[in-house]
Amino acid sequence: MSLTPEQKAAVSSWIVAGDNLSAVQKKLRDQFQVSMTYMDVRFLVDDLNLTLKDPTPKADVSDVTKAKVPPAAKPAAAAAPEKKGLLDKAKEKLGLGAKDAAAPGEEDLPAEEEELPPVGGVTVDVDGITLIPGAIASGKVTFSDGVTGKWIVDNQGRPGFTEISQPGYRPSREDAEAFMQELDAALRQKGF
Repeated sequence: MSLTPEQKAAVSSWIVAGDNLSAVQKKLRDQFQVSMTYMDVRFLVDDLNLTLKDPTPKADVSDVTKAKVPPAAKPAAAAAPEKKGLLDKAKEKLGLGAKDAAAPGEEDLPAEEEELPPVGGVTVDVDGITLIPGAIASGKVTFSDGVTGKWIVDNQGRPGFTEISQPGYRPSREDAEAFMQELDAALRQKGF
């Protein structure tokens, strides 16, 4: 179906205004009584040499998970986007908000990840071989108060505990944050 120059100008103005393909499709139908499939609208936008605006916001460059990636590991982290958000997913699961995610002084982290001492007395060990079905990584954790546990990260990047030495135990907010930082560092060191 061919559009008039007036209709093409309208489509151009809608795209420039930030409308997506669905919105353009609906406006064509409502304003000009032109029924087009979604794919036809996509082809029309391409034929008019228009570029859709990306509605997704760009990643925050001050994200602490990116600050700790050593230069050699950056390409591998970029190749595995589902693993890049591991720390964020875990913080959500533990109930830590975005404003709580960055501890004071984290913006001053070293450029290369080194053998850093455990944060807040929390130690995390990664198993050499993960034998738990559905898990991509597993290991042990010791919290600052001496409580120990076994953790896993499932195939969707979600962390969890399989065992805790003290029933009903919930780590303190500081220990939870330290656990996530140590887990992130340990997994990055193993190539995750």
